[in-house]
Amino acid sequence: NRLDNAVVSNGTLKIILKKEAFSGSAYTSARLLSKNKFSFKYGKVEARAKLPAGGGTWPAIWMLGDNIGTVSWPACGEIDIMENVGYWPDSVLATVHTEAYNGMINTQKTKGVHEPGISTKFHVYSMEWTENEMFFYVDGREVNRFSNDKTGFAAWPFDKEFHLLLNIAVGGNWGGKFGVDDAIF
Repeated sequence: NRLDNAVVSNGTLKIILKKEAFSGSAYTSARLLSKNKFSFKYGKVEARAKLPAGGGTWPAIWMLGDNIGTVSWPACGEIDIMENVGYWPDSVLATVHTEAYNGMINTQKTKGVHEPGISTKFHVYSMEWTENEMFFYVDGREVNRFSNDKTGFAAWPFDKEFHLLLNIAVGGNWGGKFGVDDAIF
């Protein structure tokens, strides 16, 4: 809830990473979400973004089921439209997490693409979601596809409302796997 880490200027939203001590953390950033403001079931999401560069960064354009407060993660479902870690500077991933398929048990449904220039120019990251499939794209090129196998909620919790999240994490168990490069600040 700090305006120091998110600003709109020159027609773009900027999430600002800072190396600063705040509430017991060494870095600050922003996590913007549409929960309780805008949620939807099925449709298309498209975001034009230029990603940060540097070890320790972990930007994402993603979605969570609105029922996360009652069923928790991963049962609520997670849709990662775009995810990147700074130690893979030219790679983006599109991933789906569910109770049956998730990163904690290494069964997540993920595919990535090598995309040079993700931190120097804008790219369009998008996802189309129907009752039977999800398609993920980078600049209109399909990166991943996830289909409803009709085995139930544990594999397909995507028949309900989801909200959007935009954030850049610093560090963490995946983004910070090889440390944070403080020179990027």
